Amino acid sequence: MHKHHYSIVVPVYKSSSSLIELAERTEQLFLKLPNAEYELIFVNDSPFSKKTAGTLEVLAQRNPQIIVIELMKNFGQQAATLCGIRHAKGDYIITMDDDLQHWPEDICKLMEKQEHDVVIARFREKHHSLFKRFTSEIKGYFEHIILGKPRFLRLSPFRLIKAEVAELMEKRKTPFPFIPALLLEITDDVVNVEIGHHPRTEGKSNYSFTKMVQVFSNLLISNSSFLLRVMGYIGIITAAISCIASTIIIAKKLLFGTVVSGWSSIMVLILILGGMTLFTLGVIGEYLIRIIATTEERPVYHVRKIYGNRKI
Repeated sequence: MHKHHYSIVVPVYKSSSSLIELAERTEQLFLKLPNAEYELIFVNDSPFSKKTAGTLEVLAQRNPQIIVIELMKNFGQQAATLCGIRHAKGDYIITMDDDLQHWPEDICKLMEKQEHDVVIARFREKHHSLFKRFTSEIKGYFEHIILGKPRFLRLSPFRLIKAEVAELMEKRKTPFPFIPALLLEITDDVVNVEIGHHPRTEGKSNYSFTKMVQVFSNLLISNSSFLLRVMGYIGIITAAISCIASTIIIAKKLLFGTVVSGWSSIMVLILILGGMTLFTLGVIGEYLIRIIATTEERPVYHVRKIYGNRKI
């Protein structure tokens, strides 16, 4: 029987003990799956953490299925995940967090629907703070508007991706990647699997308010022209209102002559030019987005070193 090969990509940031447990549980899982082989790719996005680096070195020596990619500096979860995906050799790529809020045993549930292009975990109950759940809801709303994500679909970092989809993701050159946008741009064959979400086993969330804003800006600005289109619409509406207001001011001047001398012409010019300026900025920005998307080739990340014995 044909064996399926799986690449499990884990972006790592200041973790240690959870990585040891994650590696052990992943190994135990695949020992029970005789028709599956795996490689476990840890992408170290915190190379400045000696504890994390030391743990990864020990794991790579112990387990021949483990590959460690050490980045030059902290590039963020999206970039680190994309780095791991680009180095993966499996038929299927599974991405998950390093804090054991995603259990390795639940990978089997993703595998059950691997005939689809992308399988994403949908959590029954999230063990996040109220603020993070609130911001996630807002982000989900914009994902629906901007990316065309179906309302029933829930996104999460715990997902299974076919290798063919991953190859197409690599062709999109953007310095500010947002993986859900890349996936939904490539395929509509995306499904959810309901999975449990578990408390963190180590430390606290590394997603500060600043990082949340940064990720949201990648969605809002780098992967869409939503804001510029909004500005364009505002410009059109403002220009229309300006024309109406200008007509009223001129009519009052001609019919009643009650307007202060010189005020009419100044107001007309301000209203018309203000509206047209906003509209023009929107149009120019739309062109700039397309030019940047075509010509920008700045690397998303830089790799310092890769070590471990690849088995796939």
